[in-house]
Amino acid sequence: MTKRIDPATLPVLTGTTYPPPYDEPCRARYRTRLGDVAGLTQYGVNLLRLAPGAWSSQRHWHTGGDEFIYVLAGEVVLVTDAGEETLRAGDCAGFKAGEPDGHHLQNRSGADTTILEIGSRVPGEAAYYPGIDLVARVASPATPGGYTHTDGTPYAPVERR
Repeated sequence: MTKRIDPATLPVLTGTTYPPPYDEPCRARYRTRLGDVAGLTQYGVNLLRLAPGAWSSQRHWHTGGDEFIYVLAGEVVLVTDAGEETLRAGDCAGFKAGEPDGHHLQNRSGADTTILEIGSRVPGEAAYYPGIDLVARVASPATPGGYTHTDGTPYAPVERR
């Protein structure tokens, strides 16, 4: 049996499941889950394509999961608490779990950008979104998953768009 994965044959997840209005800037993002196809359980690996104007996510940080991104093609702006910096093909960045430095990528160029994303999978972890009323919780035996307001009130689930 072959271990080769052909991303062109895999389903592409379009948009986001963020509740409105937080979904708007992420609607033109396209994610292919490579790690799931390989049966990986300890970390995720995604191929992310951002159309011009699209964001990778809302600005966020994770309590339990490390993240690493590598720009394969194009150009994006990395926005963190410290400010903004442009990343081009061959550039990479990492985000340590538990460091409350909100980050995300914005494609401000006129062409698509392709990024490899790698992140830990930690049951029961949360992602916090500075400046907006949003928290994401990963399901564990002790906690349900999904998006909540910062006060813990759940958002209604939404379909990917």
